[in-house]
Amino acid sequence: MASLSAPSISVLGAGAWGTALANAIARRGEPVLLWGRDAGQMEALSQTRENARHLPGVPLHPGLVPTADLAAAASADVLLAVVPTQALRALAESLLPHLPAQKPGRPIVICAKGIERGTGLFVTQVVDDVLPSARSAILSGPSFAADVASGLPTAVTLAATDATLSAFLADALSAPGFRLYHSTDVRGAEIGGAAKNVLAIACGITAGRGLGASASAALVARGFAELSRFGRAFGGQPETLMGLSGLGDLVLTCGSAQSRNFALGLALGQGASVPEASGGKLAEGAFTAAILVDMARKAGIDMPISASVDAVLAGRMDVQDAVGALLARPQKAEADPQDDR
Repeated sequence: MASLSAPSISVLGAGAWGTALANAIARRGEPVLLWGRDAGQMEALSQTRENARHLPGVPLHPGLVPTADLAAAASADVLLAVVPTQALRALAESLLPHLPAQKPGRPIVICAKGIERGTGLFVTQVVDDVLPSARSAILSGPSFAADVASGLPTAVTLAATDATLSAFLADALSAPGFRLYHSTDVRGAEIGGAAKNVLAIACGITAGRGLGASASAALVARGFAELSRFGRAFGGQPETLMGLSGLGDLVLTCGSAQSRNFALGLALGQGASVPEASGGKLAEGAFTAAILVDMARKAGIDMPISASVDAVLAGRMDVQDAVGALLARPQKAEADPQDDR
């Protein structure tokens, strides 16, 4: 790496979240490359200094440098992969020619929240599978792109299996208003980010049905119990699941229409079809639900809320029946030992 104090940084992905992260990190005072594959879009960002499509009204920091040159972006000391989970493998494959084997150890921070369909791999596992010479990390936590891009106070988690690397990256990416806590619990951070998106759809459905704040609070609490059961079964640490990338992100995402997952559920609860509810916008939870529920089923983990979301999205159950099925579940103790199967 060029410098321990100021490594060069590239953000790969020029959507709302990628632009927001690049804007935040640029506030440190060093140039940050923002890569997007559409040369016309990147030229427009250079000229207008605004990502009008994804973050209208938010000016780009002077230190943010848009580029469509992947080779140039990939030469940075630290790379942030900010694409949807299901597009992460393709991005990693495109990086292969630009990360020579004779220079191993390039940190790649994954800023996606989900599980790869078809393989059941968590996001760092996807990058490790394609780029074994790189060092993967995960950035996750309660954060809306517009808040981060505008400099509003935000705190998230940066996790890498190597404690020295996680501390280095947290320091390298922290900026005024953007605070990173470091961790070595990669799996816990990944699971929190993936599961909360599915649960946010359920909370949106509850709001769309007009079931009230009490029902929403109960759903968040029981949803967190599901997230925790899944997290423990797959190696997440309780402290991580209770922290920013678990409970913190769940609370944020389950309570605001700024969340695409909550907004999707809200529209479903109000009677829209799945295609209508998506509105052409990506909601990671819609892609994660099926694989999350399948992994839980194979591991013997009870996740009724997530299973209901999956059934609605797959068209196996309508919203009214899904809500009714959850309300009709048998009475049991809140801390049921069967929940830890």
